[in-house]
Amino acid sequence: MIYKPEGSFFRTAENQKYISSYEGLAEAMENGIILEARVAVCDSSHNLIIDLPCGKGVIPRTEGAIGIEDGSTRDIALISRVNKIVCFKVTGIDGDNITLSRKSAQEECMENYINKLSSGEIIDARITHLEQFGCFVDIGCGIPSLIPIDAISVSRISHPSDRFRNGDFIHAVVKYREDDRIFLTHKELLGTWEQNAELFEAGETVSGIVRSVEDYGIFVELTPNLAGLAEPRDDIKAGQSVSVYVKAIIPEKMKVKLIIVDTCEDLPTAKPIQYYQESGKISRWCYSTDCSPKKIISEF
Repeated sequence: MIYKPEGSFFRTAENQKYISSYEGLAEAMENGIILEARVAVCDSSHNLIIDLPCGKGVIPRTEGAIGIEDGSTRDIALISRVNKIVCFKVTGIDGDNITLSRKSAQEECMENYINKLSSGEIIDARITHLEQFGCFVDIGCGIPSLIPIDAISVSRISHPSDRFRNGDFIHAVVKYREDDRIFLTHKELLGTWEQNAELFEAGETVSGIVRSVEDYGIFVELTPNLAGLAEPRDDIKAGQSVSVYVKAIIPEKMKVKLIIVDTCEDLPTAKPIQYYQESGKISRWCYSTDCSPKKIISEF
């Protein structure tokens, strides 16, 4: 079994085969197969009602997530699932009564996958919601983790929505684990200074996003892991899309000097993510150039 964020398997032929008939659900129950379907309703008792092609399934409140029964997980974790895809195991079929358990799927995922993760492993994740301090992600079967805002990218952002949207599938790196909690980082997958700087050359005019306006200059993001400094201008504000002239690229100082040419109001205010590594494991990542005295290093 491959354990992925919820929504990864919903549209697959295998999942649809099992959820489309009572016979398929019975086979999935017998073999302990984890399935996915959409939550239609969270009722007044916080049971989750699941839309199945062959009928309605019910995930009782205490089976809705790990921690609901002992209070360590709040019921908002159930309420917020309405109209979203969840995973589950089939635990009972009695006529039209189909009983399901999301908690059982999560417990299996914890035992066979989450608890075996180690620092430096690159995993799949899905953005579930964004807060000022970071983004919460599903790292498998709805089990949550957090990427702090300063670990999202090297280029600084004011809010995770500058980089992600709810529902985005992304990659992340396991920073460390503490008991049953997994702590993540993301910026190490977006390339070093040199890898990003190689995308540009002096004399070009390219697009960028203003991330910070300071008295001494304006920081413009060229890629999620590379920003340059432009000369001050009174008519520029953070969040604007701009076109910039690349004046100089200085590897020994890890600096890119820019001149803002124009504002571009109709362009998106988030740069697309380009991953330089999407699988496997990393033990050390050095963002800095070899010739720079300033070293930005992540150790795993």
